[in-house]
Amino acid sequence: MADFLVTSLVSYLNFDGAQNTSSDGSILLTTSATDDGTYDVGDERSSGSGYDFAGTFDYGGHTFLVFQGVANAFVHSVSADVADYPSTYKAGDFVLDVSPFPLCFAEGTMIATPDGDRAVQDLQIGEKVRAADGRIVNIKWIGRQMVLKLLAGPRMQPVRFRAGALGDGLPHTDLTVTADHGMIIDDLVINASALVNHDTIDFVPENELQDQVTYYHIETEDHDVILANGAAAETFVDAVTRASFDNYAEYLDLYGAERIIPEMDRPRISSRRLVPQAVRDRLGIGADRREFADLSMA
Repeated sequence: MADFLVTSLVSYLNFDGAQNTSSDGSILLTTSATDDGTYDVGDERSSGSGYDFAGTFDYGGHTFLVFQGVANAFVHSVSADVADYPSTYKAGDFVLDVSPFPLCFAEGTMIATPDGDRAVQDLQIGEKVRAADGRIVNIKWIGRQMVLKLLAGPRMQPVRFRAGALGDGLPHTDLTVTADHGMIIDDLVINASALVNHDTIDFVPENELQDQVTYYHIETEDHDVILANGAAAETFVDAVTRASFDNYAEYLDLYGAERIIPEMDRPRISSRRLVPQAVRDRLGIGADRREFADLSMA
């Protein structure tokens, strides 16, 4: 079974004999020309693009079908009365959208506010957070995404910064973020995965991850630097679509349409081999086999 990242419960099917729609009215899948009330393997397509059947798996008492497209995939549950090889969909089955994963804080991350640190999951739109430069900025939106460990795959394995791993006692307590979340170090935005030293900064072992994990991302007016467990980290920038989050419809209800956030004027480093030597030395980041492979292909 390939690695698929289940990111959001989009909607219950609204089957009308020809198509089903999501809660925002967009067409998720259309059926074949035969209007028989079911979705048959081989019929499915989305926005005119083909999706190929890629296998099944069981989770939480449900059987799921996976359809893989060129850029993403869709995961579907099947009706309880479908036995053995589940080949049809019926009204009432639900759809999970598999989308590009976002860059987020794990639940329990403490975000600096004017009134002290607050857990990211307790923050609300309209509340204020403290930027790393001391400014007080408003929260415009908080993206939320539930991830199933069973489908997450290695690219969604989060990174844990042990207390003090970044120096000067920061973060003040262990900090867990998704691998591509930008940390601010020496005026650079460096993806967490590029900072892994396999000691104080490392990927969280799969056996320590819960079956279901929720991540959160804070959007402010600009691409800002805020404090997460005391460490400087980026706010949301729309390099990953907001539609990847479970509560995307909430954003549209609030603002009507997406907006573009210019990225902060700092270089971004996403590859381990591009981390400056001074940072590598300070954080104990040595080369590993994957880095040498990167260099050999450069």
